[in-house]
Amino acid sequence: MKIVFLDENSVVFNNDIDLSELEYLGEYRGYRLKPDDDPVQYCEDVEVIISNKVKISRKHIGLLPHLKLICVAATGYDNIDIQAAKDRGIRVANVEGYAKNAVVQHVWALILSFTTRVCDYYRDVRTGEWYKSETFNLLRYPTFELGGKKLGIIGFGSIGKGIAKVAEAFGMEVMAHDIVDISDTGYKNYPIDHVLRDADIVSINCPLTEQTRNIINAESFRKMKKSAILINTARGGIVNEADLAEALNSGIIAGAAVDTLSKEPPDEGNSLLDDVKNLIITPHCAWSTRDARQRLIDSIVEKIKNYLKGNYEGLIV
Repeated sequence: MKIVFLDENSVVFNNDIDLSELEYLGEYRGYRLKPDDDPVQYCEDVEVIISNKVKISRKHIGLLPHLKLICVAATGYDNIDIQAAKDRGIRVANVEGYAKNAVVQHVWALILSFTTRVCDYYRDVRTGEWYKSETFNLLRYPTFELGGKKLGIIGFGSIGKGIAKVAEAFGMEVMAHDIVDISDTGYKNYPIDHVLRDADIVSINCPLTEQTRNIINAESFRKMKKSAILINTARGGIVNEADLAEALNSGIIAGAAVDTLSKEPPDEGNSLLDDVKNLIITPHCAWSTRDARQRLIDSIVEKIKNYLKGNYEGLIV
């Protein structure tokens, strides 16, 4: 059995991930393709394709007669034409939950960056500003405590629930929103407009679908508190980037931190890459602890093993 990983370098850094179990399953090759590269020439005789972000379209699928299984090295699978795979009888598997701990801690790193202004203070120390202080400290930036504040979580899956647990440890009130019933979680499911209106911090943790694309936009920002902070570690397309830049520069909301953009890597013309006020951008790395990346590969190995046994439970199609 031939297996290719189209963008292995998006998961493996300096050989820090053990691929031996994957290599044991068959003739394995790893590549360094970009999301919009044509994958066909790399997998014409391949039975199993692994892709993190490389797009696999109906056209590609039609040119791969030996293809039987596509493993998405991620939870989101919007880069795969699922209907085309289903029409061809090709199985598709994704991996859920592998990075929930990593994303939760990244969300809180972003939130705490705003509450403590630690990056700003570190920069000031490194540039010698503390030496010039007339008191023992520096008091330059507004900081605030999380206790008593409201955290809105849009998308209340495993990551959303993990974020909520940490919020409660800080003494925050959680306002959850999801399109599915969450009554078994013990949290109330608030209308999204209530979350936007009342939350001091809003964390986006839902998948990107046609229903959620640009769901956070200029109208959303006008509903939010002027002191509110937006965190997006889900998908870039959920937040309208031009509207977010305008909301930050005009002071409609107080700050934002995003780990994802609508196009990755971004174009130079992305409005968020301009000199936008009170914005933190990280390069889609919330999921990428070594623990999570190894867990991802191990889960893919199990998906392939189950496929070989004829066990298709848990697959998308």
